[in-house]
Amino acid sequence: MAAPATAATVVSPDLIKPGEQLYKEGCSSCHGLDLAGVPAESVGKGGARANGPSLLGVGAAAVDFQVSTGRMPVGAYGKQVVRGRSSYNDEEVAALAAYVASFAPGPAIPSEQDLDFKDANLAEGGELFRTNCAQCHNFAGQGGALSNGTYAPAISPKSPRHIWEAMLTGPQSMPVFADTTVNPDEKRAIIKYITAIKSSPNPGGAPLGRVGPVSEGLLMWTIGLGALIACTVWLGAKAR
Repeated sequence: MAAPATAATVVSPDLIKPGEQLYKEGCSSCHGLDLAGVPAESVGKGGARANGPSLLGVGAAAVDFQVSTGRMPVGAYGKQVVRGRSSYNDEEVAALAAYVASFAPGPAIPSEQDLDFKDANLAEGGELFRTNCAQCHNFAGQGGALSNGTYAPAISPKSPRHIWEAMLTGPQSMPVFADTTVNPDEKRAIIKYITAIKSSPNPGGAPLGRVGPVSEGLLMWTIGLGALIACTVWLGAKAR
């Protein structure tokens, strides 16, 4: 969950107390009561073990992303923490985020104004996405394999908030795109582009996963080879 402190988070005092209780019950065994982290030998139940990293300075945005997407608490240790169903409702996630953010400044959860991409530059968003994101997430945001058994997940346009938070906090193998690297206007442009490509029609027919020539070539090879075999069998039967 680690991320640099790039923005201050406005913390609601009313959420800190319930957030503290939730943190102690569901997070402290891995991240420590003081949020300073727990060494690897103390974390995990058999199999792969991992450090419970420090949460000091990760900000509310990192907590909101990790917890609301079900990546935290960790369901199973492995090469990569996968998305799942969240163990907490929206109010509990907000309380956890407020509690963690109360310890040190960090990236804030984006506001509705931050996520208003209506007037963002779609063409610029496409250029930024292809420059910074497509190498891992595929040109259509479908995801792709990385090294050491990890992968870049498919990007869902259903939650612009999570896309923003991922850029701001850099979860797992993803680099951090702080506002000094990709400014808020550029983030909105990227989100607009992702939303556009995910909702665009497929005039050529079935999208085939939108993973490019691999799936298209495989389909045509299968159809062509199948037709050739069928034709060969038919000609052989006819010759008899």
